[in-house]
Amino acid sequence: MTTAIRVMLVDDQVLLRTGFRMVLAAQPDMEVVAEAGDGAEAIEILRSTAVDVVLMDVRMPRLDGVEATRRICAQQDPPKVLILTTFDLDEYAFSGLKAGASGFMLKDVPPAELLAAIRSVHSGDAVVAPSTTRRLLDRFSPMLPSGEKEPKNKHIGKLTEREREVMLLVAQGLSNGEIAARLVLSEATVKTHVGRILTKLNLRDRVQVVVLAYETGLVRAGGGAG
Repeated sequence: MTTAIRVMLVDDQVLLRTGFRMVLAAQPDMEVVAEAGDGAEAIEILRSTAVDVVLMDVRMPRLDGVEATRRICAQQDPPKVLILTTFDLDEYAFSGLKAGASGFMLKDVPPAELLAAIRSVHSGDAVVAPSTTRRLLDRFSPMLPSGEKEPKNKHIGKLTEREREVMLLVAQGLSNGEIAARLVLSEATVKTHVGRILTKLNLRDRVQVVVLAYETGLVRAGGGAG
């Protein structure tokens, strides 16, 4: 029998946590193992509770979700973090992704989509759709460095020409299928390239690839290569 995905709910609204807990409790492959009312409490609980996926609100007292995400993702073998936000593409969502979150969802997302997102994040995928990634980075790239400085990630030089090509397309928000069609490769080959890119750059998922590409100036706002 497959082990259930251990989920932690972090939100200062008790009613919202109750609603999420009811949805998750009905799933045979999920278990809510902890709840917290703010980021500080979440970090404290994680010291003694094993969690696979954290559903993280952003606007909370004491310690907000972005800073909590940053601290959690800096730990050794951290749980995956899925940011929950009220407004699509607000600055919190972008900051959460930079802090190490594996994606973000709107709080009013249909239950089926939330459950699918939790499973995707748990399996190592990101849950920011390509179209959303493009809009997100186009809007918030002015917050990022110009790219004229030395790239932050010195490992980029270790990428092969093909891997760099794939990375640029990932950063422009293309899915594996779209990249495969663009480069005339199989999806399996693209997935292999993406996996090698993540390993070489010490990144957790493709969301972090997008952020890194914009930070280092490899990709500019609007989706073009730098």
